[in-house]
Amino acid sequence: MISHEEARQYVLRDLRPLVPRDVELKDALGLVTAKTVHAREPSPRFANSAMDGFAIRAEDTTGGPARLAIVDTILAGDHVTTTVKPGEAARIMTGALMPDGADSVCIREEATVDAEGTTVLIQRAVQHGEFVRLVGDDVTVGQELAGIGIAIGPALLGVLSSQGIATVFAHPRPRVGVLSTGNELTDSHDDLGSGKIRDANRPSLLASLARSGFTPVDLGIAGDTPGAITEALEGGVRRCDAIISTGGVSVGDADFVKSVLADLVGDSARSMQVAIRPGKPFAFAVDPTSGTPFFGLAGNPVSTLVGFELFVRPALRLLAGHSEIDRPTTSMILDCPLPRSRDGKLNLVHVIVRLEGDGRLHVKSVSRLGSHLLNAIADANAIAMVPDGEGLDTGQDVTAMIIDTERLNGG
Repeated sequence: MISHEEARQYVLRDLRPLVPRDVELKDALGLVTAKTVHAREPSPRFANSAMDGFAIRAEDTTGGPARLAIVDTILAGDHVTTTVKPGEAARIMTGALMPDGADSVCIREEATVDAEGTTVLIQRAVQHGEFVRLVGDDVTVGQELAGIGIAIGPALLGVLSSQGIATVFAHPRPRVGVLSTGNELTDSHDDLGSGKIRDANRPSLLASLARSGFTPVDLGIAGDTPGAITEALEGGVRRCDAIISTGGVSVGDADFVKSVLADLVGDSARSMQVAIRPGKPFAFAVDPTSGTPFFGLAGNPVSTLVGFELFVRPALRLLAGHSEIDRPTTSMILDCPLPRSRDGKLNLVHVIVRLEGDGRLHVKSVSRLGSHLLNAIADANAIAMVPDGEGLDTGQDVTAMIIDTERLNGG
């Protein structure tokens, strides 16, 4: 057996980010930039009001309360021709262009309009520039908006859109094929025949890929024959940037994925026994022509998801150009015991974690162990990494990988 660190290093060592290309901005959320982006325009493009109120000359209020004549009403988007002169004010709405002559805004709550609506009493001295957004206050022309290797989040996407940028040069989202293998598997919603089971691995992996920001491609189910597996994998290479298969990587008489990979890619294929539980059998290869990586995961559903988190997801994030490829991993306090037996392996146990009032993450419950117990891990939001030994007691610390950050507060 080899350690999971050695297996991981073997997977990652020769992978490179996908060749970048121009991507439409609307499709770029989560992608990683491959070229520096600079601002083409200032933001704001023009001085505008930060609040609903009155555009005024601050010097008209130097002595305290002042009554000014209302000469115009300016809405956001209006073309403004008015000039505010001494003793005058213009009603103005948030985001509206500041009129010539005005240098400040008195907010609506501190102004009183007379019954006729022709004058306004400014109730205090207003400071020069108050509640005015100046040109370039957020972005100046030529400013770097995104360097190379930046993941595009919602705010950055909005900034780029506000600059009129239609495309970004970025690493594309990896297209990842998912293949299940096994004569026992079916997608049928009808009553099952003897010995048949409905496929759970493919739906789980396709969902995991989508949730992680990759493009999932369903390659279906291949029967336990070298020919069927070869045909499916070859088809996947033509359509995908990476391929995940489940089943057929152990030592059974019908475990053909390992041999098929060796026939397809030659020396790069490696079948491993990794010192982890679950997920011990694992196969990996890289197609020498296309550079497409193959991940052969164990067929039991919990093993499949553990293998995805440990080996596949980091590799796919590398392909996508990310510099941070791993889930957050941190020390947590056990609020319940985490038993195990010595077996020479790192035990990977799904747990439910909550952020408590002491500012630390606490393991509240531990899933039942069993590589077939998919329902038992359905609510888990972390995977505890339990070293070989007799387990851990309540109150001890355990290192765990957070797999669902949205449910740390109990949501």
